Amino acid sequence: MSATLVLVRHGETDWNAEGRLQGQTDIPLNEVGREQARAAGRELAGSTWDVLVSSTLGRAMETAELIGENLGLPLGEIMEGLQERHYGNAEGREVHALPRVEIDILLRSAEPEEKVAQRGIAALHELVLRHEGKNIVAVAHGTLIRLTLDAIKGGAKTRILRNGQVVEVD
Repeated sequence: MSATLVLVRHGETDWNAEGRLQGQTDIPLNEVGREQARAAGRELAGSTWDVLVSSTLGRAMETAELIGENLGLPLGEIMEGLQERHYGNAEGREVHALPRVEIDILLRSAEPEEKVAQRGIAALHELVLRHEGKNIVAVAHGTLIRLTLDAIKGGAKTRILRNGQVVEVD
């Protein structure tokens, strides 16, 4: 089973700029986010890509479409498994200025990190199986990507990704 796979974090939204947890709340890209998506497309344009997929959330789909414009590749499919972590009662809350203990209390209602990682791995596995030997670009979300990569690497901690950041999956 082999494929070339890159993950791209969606571009910025107003909630990202404000330090709010979005989770599965569907907040659209802002103008900065659209430019980040175009920049990711320019970064990827030096290679040949066969498949462009996205999470079902609008910010990821718009990012994928903007990337696709640079690649001459339409958004081919959307996958529920690539959705961001559901943050429960914490969705929409500003957390950057909160002490860690308060964040942890807010996150008690969130989807467990292990479940997010399992969902991410299952989605990537499905993509590679369906598109054996292809070059795949998948647009998803920061926490999903980070937790999935951590699980793939056996617990190594991945740094928080920038909006529009491209990461190759080994």
